[in-house]
Amino acid sequence: MHSLWRTLDRGTLRDIALVCLADAMVGAAFGAIAVSGGLPPWVPVVMSLLVFAGGAQFAAVGVVLSGGAPIAAVAAGLVLNARLLPFGFAIGDVLGGRWWTRLTGAHLMTDEAVAFVLRHDDPRRRHAAFWACGLGLFVSWNAAVVLGALAGRGIGDTAALGLDAAFPAVLLALVLPSLAERNVRNAASLGAVVAVAATPFLPAGLPVLLALTGLVLATRAPAPLPDQLPDQEVR
Repeated sequence: MHSLWRTLDRGTLRDIALVCLADAMVGAAFGAIAVSGGLPPWVPVVMSLLVFAGGAQFAAVGVVLSGGAPIAAVAAGLVLNARLLPFGFAIGDVLGGRWWTRLTGAHLMTDEAVAFVLRHDDPRRRHAAFWACGLGLFVSWNAAVVLGALAGRGIGDTAALGLDAAFPAVLLALVLPSLAERNVRNAASLGAVVAVAATPFLPAGLPVLLALTGLVLATRAPAPLPDQLPDQEVR
C-alpha cells in the first residue's frame, strides 16, 4: 500500500484527497436523505458497501422514496451503472490478472478512479492512481454514509437544509458532460418529454425507465456534412 503513494506525484495525491472529500459530503447527504425519508439506517449503509455506486444509489433510493416499486429502483440503478462497462475495457490493464483483484477492482471502479487512470500513460502510475483513488473513495464514502445515516434520524425535514436537492444535483452532474454531443442532447430531450408525459399515468419509477426510448435518437448516425460526402465522379 505504501508503494502506491510513493508512485504518485503530490499533485495527483492532492486531487485524489479533494475528490474523496467532495464525495464524502455527497455520501453524508445520501445517508441523511435515505434515513430521514423513512428507510432504516442499515439500508443506505449496506447498499453503499455492496453497491458502491453513488449515482445508482441516489437513483434507486429516489425511486423508492417516491413510492416506486423495488424492481423499478433496481432497474434504474442498473441502467445508470451500465456506463461502467466500457470503462472496464478502457482500464482493464490496472486490475491485475488474478480473479480476486479483478473482482475487487470492478467493485471499486468509479468515474473518478477511471479519470485518474486516464491521466497517466505509465503502467505503474495508472495502477497506483486507480487503487489509491478507488480505496480512498470506498473508505471515505462509506464512513460518510454511516455518519449521514445517524444524522438523518434527527433530521425532520431535509428540504430545510437543502439536502433534497442532492438527488437531482448528483444526477445532473453525471449527465451534463455527455450533453455536448447533439445526438445525446436529442435523446435526453425525447426521454424527458416521454417521462413527463407518462408521470400522471404510471407508478413512480416507471416513467424514468420509459424515458429510455430516447436512446433511439442516440443510436442514429448523424447525417454526413457536405465536406464528408464521398467524391462523385464528374460526368
